[in-house]
Amino acid sequence: MEEVKTKRTEEKLKPKLFSVMKNYSKEQLVKDIVAGIIVAIIALPLSIALALASGVRPEQGLYTAIVAGFIVSFLGGSRVQIAGPTAAFATIVAGIVATEGMDGLIISTVIAGILMIIMGLCRFGGLLKYIPGTITTGFTFGIAVTIVVGQIKDFLGLTFKNSPIETLDKLKEVGLCIGTFNPQALLIGVISLAVLILWPKKLEKIPASLIAVLLCSAIVKITDMNVNTIGDLYTISSAPPKFTVPEVTFARVKALIPNAFTIAVLAAVESLLSCVVSDGMIGSKHRSNMELIAQGCANIGSALFGGIPATGAIARTAANVKNGGRTPIAGMVHSVLVLIILLLLMPYAALIPMPTIAAILFIVAYNMCGWRNIRNTVKTAPKSDIAVLFVTLILTVVFDLVVAIGAGLVLAALLFMKRMADVTEAHAWIDVDDEETDPDNITLKKIPDNTRVFEINGPMFFAASDKYKYILDDKKIDVLCIRMRNVPAIDATGVEALMSIVKDCERKKRKVVFSHVNEQPMHAMEKAGFIEKVGKENFCDHIDTALARAAEIEAQMAASRKTA
Repeated sequence: MEEVKTKRTEEKLKPKLFSVMKNYSKEQLVKDIVAGIIVAIIALPLSIALALASGVRPEQGLYTAIVAGFIVSFLGGSRVQIAGPTAAFATIVAGIVATEGMDGLIISTVIAGILMIIMGLCRFGGLLKYIPGTITTGFTFGIAVTIVVGQIKDFLGLTFKNSPIETLDKLKEVGLCIGTFNPQALLIGVISLAVLILWPKKLEKIPASLIAVLLCSAIVKITDMNVNTIGDLYTISSAPPKFTVPEVTFARVKALIPNAFTIAVLAAVESLLSCVVSDGMIGSKHRSNMELIAQGCANIGSALFGGIPATGAIARTAANVKNGGRTPIAGMVHSVLVLIILLLLMPYAALIPMPTIAAILFIVAYNMCGWRNIRNTVKTAPKSDIAVLFVTLILTVVFDLVVAIGAGLVLAALLFMKRMADVTEAHAWIDVDDEETDPDNITLKKIPDNTRVFEINGPMFFAASDKYKYILDDKKIDVLCIRMRNVPAIDATGVEALMSIVKDCERKKRKVVFSHVNEQPMHAMEKAGFIEKVGKENFCDHIDTALARAAEIEAQMAASRKTA
């Protein structure tokens, strides 16, 4: 009864906010406000940096934190999730903006939001765990590489002759323009990196990125160094988010669906991963389907109000938890404070040096790359998993996420099917011995003279269908007994293989008896008409019953021959 109740709770499509407010206290309100303020301070430089890495204006990162952050906290299925722009989207957003413009990005993000809402309503939250970890690790490291390559220009103060989009083209342009290297930009970048690396070891409470921004902005302003700032390259706006509707055509929607699908899958995976991490930190349980719906609404809202794709941000969520945030109120406070900063302090963002932005993104890339996971995979995982990881990684860098995730999933599925086919077998019990510990050891049973017993082990699916053909080779039998106690699942091709065995036995005037068919295979066989074809009396729940039935059939057939 308790398990049923837990399941129902997990399946609720009810925002966590509405649940936690029943027992909300003034003490928790104070903690949530403090946590929201600290997270907003962390989100400010990150949102600007990620917007620039995504090829959009700096304020658009803040729009994302404001709109998407508030909606996810208000509607989400997690107590402490903080949403906003993340590094995972930087590459794909930059590619869409460069090729399709802002309208293309808005349409892609809105479609992605709709897809995520549908995923939540269809209860797909639990299915995302079936995306192999090697694919997630591969494209995450690939994204980190693309971010680093994309920031070399600003970190070294280079002047590009062209505006390359692809990662390898950017790397090539770095080599061609290395002669424009600016030592002063490099100095500011190194100082920023030193602050970002060393500051958290002393004062973790104050975000290192904020200190790096304030210190390096002051140095560049006071010394009048020849270093590009955000204001030199972009027009800074302190206007609040405004509702925008792009021009939509069927042809454009069709063309943008692959990008939308990638955004939806990426946002869903990263958001639910962040929820799982935060659950472990606070001992709670998120509602995955409600979280998907909230993320879908948030991405639609972000896109229509000038933002970029958003998802749950693991680092900001962890900071929220560490500073006392325990309800969605903290995330809502974070969004409101970012809005206030946008309205009152945004002009000062023009003073932030571009090498500092590059240094912040270097640290973001390092933190997200998961190099330890790759090291452990290479050491311990099968070669097939390593192949999936590196194929996904390389395709992410060379092409894009759409190609990488698609190829990674196809390769992982093919290798998984091969692995399952390798462990699936069918053998005659006359050829092998059971384990001595098996109470149903077939050598202890009396098998009727003209009966042959075969056992199938492993899932019966199309990749293993050829392994059942030799069951039909024996010509000296009247009854074929197929033991299926170790078959957990069967697909249409497996059912077809069994049906061909039954039909062949019919032609050769043989009978087929099934022993211990599990629930899923039995259901599939019922739908395929096996019960009527073979006869309900020939489906037995145990090998003893099946052998008794085989003996009965042999006796009937012997009597029939004598009569003939």
